[in-house]
Amino acid sequence: MSDLKEEGFQASEVLAAIATSFAGLSDDEKKAQIKKVNAIFELQLKNGSGKTGTWTIDLKKTGSVYKGPAKPKADVTIIMDDATFCDLASGKLDGQKAFMTGKLKAKGNIMLATKLDSVFKSAQGKAKAKL
Repeated sequence: MSDLKEEGFQASEVLAAIATSFAGLSDDEKKAQIKKVNAIFELQLKNGSGKTGTWTIDLKKTGSVYKGPAKPKADVTIIMDDATFCDLASGKLDGQKAFMTGKLKAKGNIMLATKLDSVFKSAQGKAKAKL
């Protein structure tokens, strides 16, 4: 999971925690999560120094998190800064509020972006410990 971490991105710690929580699921739990979400999320995050990093959460086929652009194509691409992602993942910020205030931009099926919240909640215990 350490290949998910990138220096200068707090979000990479959270994404590694989400990947660890996925890895800890039984096959049945993973299939249920995939069936519930059924989407590939590409996250394009910008850190404080202006560097951009890309990660993918695949909850359509593999139930995994990896660094880099989505393969196959993402259902929704979410663009935000590193701090906003961390606030969303920890529950400090509501996704709709972030979208309405311009802190979060989405391309593709925007309605699927709302399902990302359930992904954060399911992994929140582990992700919160990393924040």
